[in-house]
Amino acid sequence: MIHQLRQWLFPDKDDGGDTSAPDHHQLAIAATALMVQLARIDNNEDKRELETIVECAARVHQVTADEARAILQDALDHASDSTSLYEFTGQLNARLNQEEKQRVLESIWQVALADGRIDKYEEHLIRRIAELLHLNHREYMQARHRAESQPG
Repeated sequence: MIHQLRQWLFPDKDDGGDTSAPDHHQLAIAATALMVQLARIDNNEDKRELETIVECAARVHQVTADEARAILQDALDHASDSTSLYEFTGQLNARLNQEEKQRVLESIWQVALADGRIDKYEEHLIRRIAELLHLNHREYMQARHRAESQPG
């Protein structure tokens, strides 16, 4: 996944890399990487959080459940390879509008809420992701409220 994401983020000029808008699979990779970072922030990968990541990737990014599981497994296998949140949020910013970025943040909130509690480190990371996605406080709170109102 990290290799796929790096190819998407930094296409090789010699291979005629496609710099057009990414497909749903590519967006799912970037968003899943952020959700995995959140799931790991409290040093407790909860099964409910991981299943929520799969559900969100399938629903928001229109990939199949099997694709979402494969993306998740790859993200888990390579989570420590990631150097910063910016490598994911920077490209989401370039390719998503405010409403779409807010949906990504809502998914991230759903992962945080999956285990029934919000850890202070999770909340801090979500706020940082919102800032990097250029979402204002109102958009941040709307995403949180929508996530909290989801059944589950």
